Amino acid sequence: MAEQGIGTKCVQSGYTPKNGEPRQIPIIQSTTFRYETGAEMAKLFDLESNGYFYTRLQNPTNDCVAAKIAALEGGTAGMLTSSGQAANFYAVFNIAGCGDHVVSSSSIYGGTFNLFAVTMKRMGVEFTFVSPDCSREELDAAFRPNTKAVFGETIANPALTVLDIERFADAAHAHGVPLIVDNTFATPVNCRPFAWGADIVTHSTTKYMDGHGAGVGGAIVDSGKFDWTRWPEKFAGLCTPDESYHGVTYTERFGLAGAFITKATAQLMRDFGSIQSPQNAFLLGLGLESLHVRMKRHCENALAVARYLSESDKVAWVRYPGLPGDEFHALAQKYMPEGTCGVVSFGVKGGREAAERFMGRLKIAAIETHVADARTCCLHPASTTHRQMSDAELAAAGVSPDLVRYSCGLEDAGDLIADIEQALA
Repeated sequence: MAEQGIGTKCVQSGYTPKNGEPRQIPIIQSTTFRYETGAEMAKLFDLESNGYFYTRLQNPTNDCVAAKIAALEGGTAGMLTSSGQAANFYAVFNIAGCGDHVVSSSSIYGGTFNLFAVTMKRMGVEFTFVSPDCSREELDAAFRPNTKAVFGETIANPALTVLDIERFADAAHAHGVPLIVDNTFATPVNCRPFAWGADIVTHSTTKYMDGHGAGVGGAIVDSGKFDWTRWPEKFAGLCTPDESYHGVTYTERFGLAGAFITKATAQLMRDFGSIQSPQNAFLLGLGLESLHVRMKRHCENALAVARYLSESDKVAWVRYPGLPGDEFHALAQKYMPEGTCGVVSFGVKGGREAAERFMGRLKIAAIETHVADARTCCLHPASTTHRQMSDAELAAAGVSPDLVRYSCGLEDAGDLIADIEQALA
């Protein structure tokens, strides 16, 4: 049978009930699991058999939903985390530790930038930030002998720059490191980074995947294609014995298809415990079943809003990669020909104060820190999500003081445009 379409995978993948079992993924709301003998549990602790013993590490509900996301992305293994921040932290820290270096696009979510530039820097991991449209020469110059990974966002939040995945992947592989891509805004419905050379994909499942503002969560998916064993000294954590797990070598025991996720679970989830609750995983699973339908409407609404804003004399500028004429439109057509996302960024004439007055007059769109929801919401990032960044860092991230992030929900596009019109007036 030919590979199933993305819609079929949204609805069917991850969980196949047997005769007489629940049709919907069961919520296994239990912290622990019972065994007849200690010897059986010992095999789980030694990673010699599959199973569950403590939800801080793994849970059956979570694993079913993670399997669905892995199927959507075309990966070999996946795991859920408590948030998108935890997913990005785990994905990087799984291969980069104290004394290591990572190259990252500068145009990323403000919370992720702070995680990298401040928190992980205190942990001894140094980051070099490069423009997403930097030249190959500039990108190559950012690498060091101790570089362990490259990071970027498919569509940056909220700058809406589009990462040239293929170019960043080529550079990463030329220097013997993987490319990690946060695919939150595009989702696998609109972009599958593995097809363009990415090696690890992360998500804030809180956004479109959940789609209803019901549960915070994150996910990591491994392509299973990056050969860690080519550079055993660089990726010693995957290619040499782990003494905290009785000397298991992850690449030997689990192969390229399972080594990265198993290590992230056995080490990082064990020690940091950023597990997604089974209840949230269940809600996420429900959201995923309609992801392919919802993304189409989000994109249709966003394109209609972007077109209206581009023609308004009260708007200074508009950025939406799906809009013809946008500086990232060509890249969007290459990587996301069926649609990009439901978020539009724009500047209200009059700067920061005018932007804040505009948002205060909206009737349908709510001012929220959230984004990518069934309900339309908006935000002024410079004074909220990105307020910890300096003016120079804001500029590098593509976030100007007048930028309004407008996340189109599933309402009628005509009503959204009418609401924007009255607020601008």
